[in-house]
Amino acid sequence: MVIKVYIATSSGSTSIKKQQQDVMGFLAANKIEFEECDIAANEANRKWMRENIPEESKPATGNPLPPQIFNEDKYCGNYEAFFDAREDNAVYAFLGLTAPPGSKEAEAQVKKAQQ
Repeated sequence: MVIKVYIATSSGSTSIKKQQQDVMGFLAANKIEFEECDIAANEANRKWMRENIPEESKPATGNPLPPQIFNEDKYCGNYEAFFDAREDNAVYAFLGLTAPPGSKEAEAQVKKAQQ
């Protein structure tokens, strides 16, 4: 399974750039393999991303903005959802991956199971 992060390399928004760097930096630091899919330079990526975000996750107006995160073809969420998962030590679950043994998330799952 490959995590795909849809980004815009030529975004004029510093907020979007920071969010993209935050997501990709976290994935790299945790040795989670991912693929960058540029929606600014590749029309096919932009079209695929927009078509595969569930209707309930799309903004009320305009188009969904990067970063958008998928596990293969399964939509995981946008930056806000990723941020919330990270704050809750639930990024692996958010990404549809198994948390590695010894990680905070794996330890939290063990504690929850024991309750």
